Amino acid sequence: MINSPLKAIITSSAPAPVGPYSQAILAGGWLYCSGQIALDPITNKMVGQENIELETRQVLSNLKAVLNSAGAKVSQVIKTTIYLVDLKDFGVVNNIYAETFNTANAPARACIQVAALPKGGKVEIDCVAWLE
Repeated sequence: MINSPLKAIITSSAPAPVGPYSQAILAGGWLYCSGQIALDPITNKMVGQENIELETRQVLSNLKAVLNSAGAKVSQVIKTTIYLVDLKDFGVVNNIYAETFNTANAPARACIQVAALPKGGKVEIDCVAWLE
């Protein structure tokens, strides 16, 4: 058997995937975190009832749980992608996002409006972090 340089990151502190994917994959010094939506990891129910502020806070909490499980910190995130169902929510999401990524070395980022997100969510965020 060949040793794989890839390691799946799994934590009960973030919601289980809603499809056939890992919460994150560690590849060498790179951590690729799957998109997180506002699922509560304990109840597996959506948080916020379409309240963008509550959803965004839960999404970032889930993302931080995955990062922590891999031994990473928010300061090691180098790239994020934000998916919004409605770009009118950009300002609210951006303000909450800045509470998490508030350093001079904030990660590179893209923000995209999408037609829909899993479980009826209004926001999803994924990221890439450098662990070495």
